[in-house]
This record gives sequence, C-alpha cells and structure tokens, in this order.
Amino acid sequence: MKVKLLIALSLIVSQFSFSQTEKNLKGVVSSENFLLSNVDVINKTSQKSVKTNENGEFIIAVKANDSLLFYIKDFHLKRLKVSQKQIELNNLEVEMLKKAEQLEEVVVAKKQSIKLSTDKAYEQSKLDGYATEKFDNREGHQAMRDGTFVNGLNFITIGKKLLQLFSKEKEPEKETPPEIEFAVLAKNTCDQKFYLETLKLKPEEINLFLQFCDLDPKSKKIMEHNNVLSMMDFLSVKNVEFQKLKN
Repeated sequence: MKVKLLIALSLIVSQFSFSQTEKNLKGVVSSENFLLSNVDVINKTSQKSVKTNENGEFIIAVKANDSLLFYIKDFHLKRLKVSQKQIELNNLEVEMLKKAEQLEEVVVAKKQSIKLSTDKAYEQSKLDGYATEKFDNREGHQAMRDGTFVNGLNFITIGKKLLQLFSKEKEPEKETPPEIEFAVLAKNTCDQKFYLETLKLKPEEINLFLQFCDLDPKSKKIMEHNNVLSMMDFLSVKNVEFQKLKN
C-alpha cells in the first residue's frame, strides 16, 4: 500500500514539474486580416521579449499561467494568460485592435469688421491696407486679366507694400523637432487598464501621477529609449512612491 502511494506521489510531482518547464510557443499576430510585423511580444512573468517577423509570426518561451503582452504603436495593448491547452496546441492566434485616429484641432477665427474713428490718418491707413489685400486676393487678378483697374486703387500704397516686400530679407526657418511630453508617451505606451487595474489608480489621479513621474530625471531616459517593459517597470516603481505620498 505504501509503495503504491509513493508511486502516485512521484507521478504527481513529476507531472507538476513537467508542466512548469518552459516550452516554445508559436503564434501569429494580425489585425483585420492583416499580419503585423515588429510587434513586441513580452513575457511579463519571465521578463523575456521577442518581435514578430514580416509574416506576423513569433516564437517565445512560456509555461502555463505566464502573462504575455503584445505592443505596437497605434494599436491597443493586448494581454493574455497562457493556458496549458494553448501550449499543447502550439498555434496561438492574436488579434489586435487599432486605435481610433485623432483629428487635429481646427481653430476658427472671427473675421474682424472695419470700424471708423475720428482719426482720419489712422483710418486711411486701415482702408489702404484693406484695399491692397482686396486687390491681391481678387480684384487685382481680375484687373490684370482685363487690362483695367478697379475702383481707383491707391498706387502709392501698393508701391509701398511692394517695396516692403522686396526689402525684407527672408530668414531661413529653423525646424525644431516637436517635444513629446512624458505623459503623452506614457499614455500611448500603456493603456488605461494598466493604470486602473495594475497600478490601482483612480481615473482622476492618472494625470497627477504622470506629472509626478515627469519630475524624476529618469523619465527623460525612458523617453529616449522607450519600450513597453521599461515604461511599465518605471511606472510601477514610481507608483509605490506616489502611494506613500497620498497616505
């Protein structure tokens, strides 16, 4: 009886240790029937990562209950927990959702009306400027086509405008790269579920927390060499400090 019990225990232990051994898991990542290349496939449990090839395929070492993260720019972060059945099938199919495109802000300016005052010299300069602008936009082109002049245009004013135009030296415009704020980068790298479920932050605390992280000089290094794993580790460490300040 004791011998049978020992054999049963050894089989259970060996089966458990076998299930905890890492195995290579094959898979493919796609979105709306398009294969996605250069997707970061991260095993959060073992801290290992790979990228998908041009056919959206990947191979990564996993064991049952490991947490996998799938990240690529302009797509929502994908999370899943690996099951023993998925390891045995060895053909994981991952579907990612594309983020909605944000429309650029359009500024609408109200057109100013012309109001006359008692200062005749000032009002004459305004009217001359308006007449020149009108000539440039519409009537000037019509006059050149027809060989006629419209409404007795002020040639002295037009001459002054042309003289100012040619006398000004055009300075080359210096292109400055747009500055990417840490908060924007952090929100694009980690979705809202990470802040709410993993970091246990309230929705109204997220912006304040990211401002707190931005004060740390290490945030600049994260921005220079950004990836999902380093961003999550940094935010997790800063969250511990942030929670202590709240208490």
